Amino acid sequence: MRRTGEEGEGGMRVSYDHTGSVVLVTGGTRGIGAGIAGAFLDAGAEVVVCARKDPGAAVPGRLVTADVRDPADVDRLVGEIEDRYGRLDVVVNNAGGSPYAPVAGTSARLHARIVELNLTAPLLVAQRAYPLLAASGPAAAAGAEPAGATGSVIMIGSSSGTRPSPGTSAYGAAKAGLHHLAACLAAEWAPRVRVNTVVVGLAETEAAAGHYGGPEGVRRMGAAIPAGRMASPADVAAACLWLAAPGYVTGAEILLHGGGEIPAWREIASGPGG
Repeated sequence: MRRTGEEGEGGMRVSYDHTGSVVLVTGGTRGIGAGIAGAFLDAGAEVVVCARKDPGAAVPGRLVTADVRDPADVDRLVGEIEDRYGRLDVVVNNAGGSPYAPVAGTSARLHARIVELNLTAPLLVAQRAYPLLAASGPAAAAGAEPAGATGSVIMIGSSSGTRPSPGTSAYGAAKAGLHHLAACLAAEWAPRVRVNTVVVGLAETEAAAGHYGGPEGVRRMGAAIPAGRMASPADVAAACLWLAAPGYVTGAEILLHGGGEIPAWREIASGPGG
């Protein structure tokens, strides 16, 4: 892996060369996951993406259909990577999400499945991938001890796990658990494998317009962020490319939220009579 920098419009642009690395991105067929997978492809990596169903369209990398909530599917997924490439250097646990599901009046099974997808599944994938990640790096491939931590697990977290998440309580609780899981694995697996979390705030994907009430809704939501816009898949991918590069950072939570969300009391206080 090589990192280079070049001066461009807006300042220094950093690019990464992940040639020779094998990267798994769960949920990598659309949205943020597809953006991450595409960025690793552009950086020269061999990329495997997984989803429960074949989307029937081109995906950024080699597709393996798998339900990451199912231990047997996870074993098959990582086993196929091992058989095909003989190594695995980076896992991006991106698969997740939740419908709007207030706790009152919704089924216990629905909330259990949300927790399984957003917390249990990343644990299963990381656990199964660990032996390959721990052997990552050119020194390990030659039969010697690795010079340092080259295997990397990146959890895609959410600001819903750091603040109240009404309407998606199980999702928020699972993401909070995911953040803690990453910190625990970072301590448990050091120095062989690094584990970090990208805590994503409001993000603009192909589903954003429908979720936030159309383009105008997206614009209004972006205006509520100090950076003036929502995060893009490219923003998340840039953080993942950096965290995947061999280095010292482990157990970290990278807050990718554009400065956070401007609190509602600011709008209330500035209104009539405020």
